[in-house]
Amino acid sequence: IAATNRPDILDPALLRPGRFDRQIGVGAPDLAGREQILRVHAKNKPVDDDVDLALIARRTPGFTGADLANVLNEAALLSARENRKTIDAATVDEAIDRVIGGPQKKSRLMKDEERLNTAYHEAGHALVAASLNHSDPVTKVTILPRGRALGYTMVLPMEDRYSVTRNQLLDQIAYALGGRVAEEVVFNDPTTGASNDFEKATKIARQMVTLYGFASSLGTVSYGGGGEVFIGRDMAQAREYSDEVAHQIDLEIRKILDAAHDEAYKAINVNRKVLDLMAKELMEKETLNPDDIAKIFKTVKKLPKRKPWLSKPTRPSSKKGPIAIPAKGSTTAKVAAKKKAEAAEAAAAKKPAAKKAAARKPAAKKPTKVIKKK
Repeated sequence: IAATNRPDILDPALLRPGRFDRQIGVGAPDLAGREQILRVHAKNKPVDDDVDLALIARRTPGFTGADLANVLNEAALLSARENRKTIDAATVDEAIDRVIGGPQKKSRLMKDEERLNTAYHEAGHALVAASLNHSDPVTKVTILPRGRALGYTMVLPMEDRYSVTRNQLLDQIAYALGGRVAEEVVFNDPTTGASNDFEKATKIARQMVTLYGFASSLGTVSYGGGGEVFIGRDMAQAREYSDEVAHQIDLEIRKILDAAHDEAYKAINVNRKVLDLMAKELMEKETLNPDDIAKIFKTVKKLPKRKPWLSKPTRPSSKKGPIAIPAKGSTTAKVAAKKKAEAAEAAAAKKPAAKKAAARKPAAKKPTKVIKKK
C-alpha cells in the first residue's frame, strides 16, 4: 500500500497490473463525512453543549480531516489559555478563523485611516457578493488583521458542490474585484491591498478560457499546460499553442475581468448607502456575524441577470428548459429519508430497553424414598 499527493508524476511502470494497479482517490470529505470526523475528534475533548458539530461541518466546506482535527485542537488550546474547562461555540468559531486566515495580529495597530480603508474594502467584497444572482451567502466580515491580510470576507456555500456553472465563476471574479472597486469609488486613490484578489480573479478567468471552454472566440479547446512543474523537470514548459492563440487567450481573459470590474462598479454605485452603512458597522464592531450582515443587506438591490451565454451566435439557446426534477429518486427525498432513519435510530438508542421477565427454572424433583418392608 502506498500514498501520494502527486499521481501525475509517478512512473507508469509502477501502475502496471500486478503492481500498484488499484488506485483509490481520497478527496476532501463531504458534509456528512465532516460531521462524523468532527465527532471522532470531539470524543476526548470537553466540548460544551452549545457546540453544534453539524453547523461546524456546514461552515467548513473543503476542509480535510487534518483541517477538522486542527480546528478542535486549536479550540482546545484557546480554551486552556483562557483557563476555561470546556470548549464553547465562540472558541470553535475563532479556531475556524485561525485555520482559514491564521492567528489574529493583536500587536498590529492600524491607523484610523487604514482601518476605514479596510472597512470599505471588505464591505465592497460583501456588497458585490450580495448584489449578484449566483453568489454564495456572506457569512462573516472582519477588519481584524490575520496573517498577511488586514481583514477578510467569508463567502461560503450552504451545501457541498461538485460542479460550478459559468455564472457562478463570473460572480466569484466580480466578488473578488469588489474590494478594489470600493476603494476606487470612495477614496479615488486605491491601495495595494487588492493584489491577492487580482491573483484569484485572474486565475479563475484563465481557467474559464483555457480549461472550461467559456471563450466563444477560442471554442471548446483545452489550452492547459502539461501539469504542474516538478523537481527534475524543465522549469520552462513548452506551450502547446501558437503566439497568436496565446494573444487571443490574453484578450479573452482581459475581456472577462473588465466585464466583472464593470459589474462590481454598478453593484457598489447602486447600493452606495448600504456600503457606507456596512463600513460604519465594521469600524464600530470590527467583526460582523450573519445576523448583523442580514440586517445591513435588507435593502440591497440585485443586479439584473446576465443574458444567456452562447458558444456561437449560430447556436441559439433552446427556449425549452429542463424537465422538472422528479420527486421519486431526488436528492432532497433521499436526504429526508436518511435523516428520518437516523432520527429513528437515535430515538431507539435513547429508549431504555424493556426488562424481560426472568424465566423460572423448573424445581428440581426430590428423589423419592422407597421404604421396603421386611
